[in-house]
Amino acid sequence: QLQLVESGGGLVQPGGSLTLSCAASGFNLEYYAIGWFRQAPGKEREGVSCISSSVSYTDYNDSVKGRFIISRDSAKNAVYLHMRSLKPEDTAVYYCAAAWEAVVATTPCQLKYETWGQGTQVTVSS
Repeated sequence: QLQLVESGGGLVQPGGSLTLSCAASGFNLEYYAIGWFRQAPGKEREGVSCISSSVSYTDYNDSVKGRFIISRDSAKNAVYLHMRSLKPEDTAVYYCAAAWEAVVATTPCQLKYETWGQGTQVTVSS
């Protein structure tokens, strides 16, 4: 019943921009922390950016700080990842995930994420 769907991935040149969306159905996203994660070929999954529920604390991986921005849109029950100055090393499958918060987490990427989307491919190449 709880479902997340990512979209917005694609091929982009180095230095370009891309926005990913994560749309929720079956539950109200406002009561969950949402995280963006990525997995590159041959590498382990890593957290990219996460946002808490009502208070909206955010976490960013050091590798994307200053380049990526996570945001929420309550009206659309969605979360977005705005990416700019993309690098080839950003190439990966990007996933969004939801974590229920008993209390609002100040470091939301440390939560246990149990509901995952199917992923969307981001390829940064010239």
